[in-house]
Parts: sequence; C-alpha cells; structure tokens
Amino acid sequence: MDEELITDWFDAYADDIYRFLIYYMSTTDVEDIVQEVFIKAIDRYDSFKGNSSPKTWLISIARNLAIDEARKRKRKDWRKLIKTYEYKTEASPEEDQLVTETRTQIHQAISTLKQDYRDVVILRGIEEMTVAETANILKWPDTKVRVTFHRALKALKTKIEEGGYELQ
Repeated sequence: MDEELITDWFDAYADDIYRFLIYYMSTTDVEDIVQEVFIKAIDRYDSFKGNSSPKTWLISIARNLAIDEARKRKRKDWRKLIKTYEYKTEASPEEDQLVTETRTQIHQAISTLKQDYRDVVILRGIEEMTVAETANILKWPDTKVRVTFHRALKALKTKIEEGGYELQ
C-alpha cells in the first residue's frame, strides 16, 4: 500500500467526503467520520480494485460508516444539516437572508424524503456525481439511479410546494 497515495486522496477528496457526510450526521461527528473513512481506506486498500474512481470508493466507505453510525444511535430519521455556502456576491443582507431561508427550507424538505430518495438527491443533485458513480456507491443499476432520481426530484418538488416554500 502506498501511504503517500492515501495522503494525496485525503488532500483531494476530504472536503467532498465532509460535505457528503454533513447531510447524514451532526457537525460534531463529521470530522471524526472523515478521518475514519481514510483509516478504513488504508486498512482496505487491497480491496480497491480500481473499478471506480478513488472518490467514488471513498464516498461509498463514508456512506457505509454514516449508516453504521446512525444504526448505533438508533436513529430512523437522519437529521440533515444545511450546507454552508460562501457568498461572493454583493447582495443586500435581506437578499442573503432570503437565500439562506430558501436553502434551509429545501434542506428540510430533503430530510423528509425516504432514504433512497435522499441518497440519490444528495449524490446526483448536490454532490453532482455521475449516474455511474452514484450507481457504484449505492450498488444499483444505472437505470435505477435515473428513475429514482427523477422520482425523488418529483417528490421533493411536491414537498416543497406542500410546505409553501418558494424556490428562487
């Protein structure tokens, strides 16, 4: 195993894994889980066959660790945290507040989706992973990813409309 390679992967993908995990865990747990992902990657490096990208493999590990952590806590409904955004615009404080409220409402709506829908919305819609990468992480056929993503977006739109949220 090449420890320098794992270090390079950490530098390249730790932020992506952190952002992914923030949707599954509270912020107090995420940093520890990110470290655990790379510890598992070191331990299981021999099982990495190169059939997918390192990022896909690492996010798959992160997802499994997040599920395990949730089971330990016996949570059925995972709490989603709002993804933090850096604004580089010169928007007024009122506009910034409106954008923040809208994103909060969207993330709350995402958190009410069933798990398969949440998974695919986070991976495809937020993390912007390809169908193939998402299929690899979820261990689904490509067609299931496409269909589930379409249905998840439809369900999300319905939840947002039922909640009276206005999308900007």
